[in-house]
Amino acid sequence: MLEELKKAVCAANLDLVAKGVVIYTWGNVSQIDREKELVVIKPSGVSYDYMSSKDMVVIDLNGNIVEGKWKPSSDTATHLELYKAYPQIGGVTHTHSTNAVAFAQAGMSIPALGTTHADYFYGDIPCTRELTQQEVEETYELNTGKVIIETIGNNDPLKIPGIIVKNHGPFAWGIDAANSVYNAVVMEKVAEMDIKTLLLNPNSSMSQYILDKHYMRKHGPKAYYGQK
Repeated sequence: MLEELKKAVCAANLDLVAKGVVIYTWGNVSQIDREKELVVIKPSGVSYDYMSSKDMVVIDLNGNIVEGKWKPSSDTATHLELYKAYPQIGGVTHTHSTNAVAFAQAGMSIPALGTTHADYFYGDIPCTRELTQQEVEETYELNTGKVIIETIGNNDPLKIPGIIVKNHGPFAWGIDAANSVYNAVVMEKVAEMDIKTLLLNPNSSMSQYILDKHYMRKHGPKAYYGQK
């Protein structure tokens, strides 16, 4: 079932390791088949060193295992909340990448300070509020998804395709699994750039017109970056 999707999701998970944003088992990627309303996701705690497409788990939107020999990722409920809230999202990635986590632990958004950021994220990458004790103790992963949705609100999630959960770490998304990994890697890189920039000049900023220009030339109605 969904064999090609399993291969794509497995490849996306392995790409996290190749890009240096994940070590050990510190991450997970999923992708949804909207027509079938099924999600393929990485299994919980399985080493990347030996992981193959056969290890991927197929679940429905209620988190029930449809196919697979392993338990799905412990962050499954978070992924599912995002898929249910935003039909634009086709893939979700979660990591514990160092620099993005630093902002999460500091409880700070990742500010848009330069054009690298503006090419992919149309504004600051927000940090959620801290979950309450009750939210953590009752249904932690589900409520993690809910606090992400609370923070995004009615905004288009693809304009700022990522977020950091306070004290936890980054989640990114995109049109599919590979695109969500791409955005997670970019998020980590711009977080690294920001930390270094803010060390040099804590008052750094970027004008809105520069943000607009760089985002719109890649994503706007008159985008001209790249080849047609």
